[in-house]
Amino acid sequence: VPLSVLDLAPIPAGGTAGQALRATIELAKRAEELGYQRFWVAEHHNMPGIASSAPPVLIGHLADATSRIHVGSGGVMLPNHVSLVVAEQFGMLEALHPGRIDLGIGRAPGTDPATAAALRRSPEGLGPDEFPEQLTDLIGFFSGEWPEGHPYASITAVPGLGNGPAMWLLGSSGYSAQVAGLLGLPFAFAHHFSAANTLPALARYRQRFRPSAGLSEPYAMIAASVVCADTDERARYLAGPSGLSFLRLRTGRPGPLPSPEEAAAYPYTDLDREIIESRRGSAIVGAPDTVRRGLAELLDATDADELMITAQLHDPADRVRSLELVAEIAAQVKSGAPVGS
Repeated sequence: VPLSVLDLAPIPAGGTAGQALRATIELAKRAEELGYQRFWVAEHHNMPGIASSAPPVLIGHLADATSRIHVGSGGVMLPNHVSLVVAEQFGMLEALHPGRIDLGIGRAPGTDPATAAALRRSPEGLGPDEFPEQLTDLIGFFSGEWPEGHPYASITAVPGLGNGPAMWLLGSSGYSAQVAGLLGLPFAFAHHFSAANTLPALARYRQRFRPSAGLSEPYAMIAASVVCADTDERARYLAGPSGLSFLRLRTGRPGPLPSPEEAAAYPYTDLDREIIESRRGSAIVGAPDTVRRGLAELLDATDADELMITAQLHDPADRVRSLELVAEIAAQVKSGAPVGS
C-alpha cells in the first residue's frame, strides 16, 4: 500500500509561521527521499497554530524543492473560492510541474463561519448546496467541455485548460464519498478526525463508483494520525501537544502548537480528557511494533488503496523521525523481515 503525507505546517509555541513553512518544505524533501508517494498540505484559516492557509502558494515551493513526489492540497476548500481562480492556480502549478500536482477538494470551509464569510465577502455560496455546481464548473474550466448554453462556455481558464491536475475529492462523511463515486474520482477520507464514518463512507464510495476517463476502478485513500518514536512512552509524550491543541480549539482558545512539556504539565479535567480522547481514539501512537500492528489493523479493516499519515508534532525533527520510522516499517513489511531486525 503506497504511503503519503499530510502536513499542516504547524506553528510551534515560540516559533514563527516562516519557520513552520520552511520546516514543512524540509519535511517534504525528506519524505521524497524516503519513498513516500505524495505530500499534501491543508487549507485552514484563522488558526494561529497552522501556517498552511494558502495551499497553492506553498505547493509551488514544495514542488520546486522536490523532483519526484506528488505534491498537492489536502485540501482546497472549494466553498472559499471561485472555481475559475482554482483552475488558474492549479493549472499553473500543473503546467510548471507536469504530472506531479494533486488537487484535493473539500466542501467544508475549513474555518469558522465569520472567517468563511470574510473569505467570500458575502455569506452567499458558503453552503454545501452550491458545492456540486462549483465542482462541475471547476471540471469544465479544466476540460473546456460545457453544456450547451452554459454562461461560462466562452471563458478560457489560462493555464488551467489542458493542464488539469490529478483531482481528488476529500470527505469526512458519506456525501463526498457518493459524489466521488458518481464522478469516477479518487476519494480521500479523513479517518484522523472522523473515524466513526470511515467504513460507511468507503462502502458508499465503492458502491456508487462509476468508471470515468481517468479512473476505471475505485481508489480510496485514508488519512490517519500516526506518531512513531523509538518507544511507546516517547511517542505518547510527543503526541500530547496535538491533544491539548485540539482541546483549546474546541473550547474557543486556539493557539500555537504547545510543547510536549506544556502538554504534560497541563491540569486536565475529566471532561478535558474525554474531549481529547474523542479525537485521539483513532490515532496510532507508539514504537515501531505498535505502529505496525495499528496500521495493519486499519488497512485490514478498510482495504484502503493508499494510506496518508499526519502528525502534529512540536519539534520538526520529531516529525522527520516519525516519517523515517514508518518508512522503515513499510520496507520491512515488504521484505518480510520482522520489525526491529
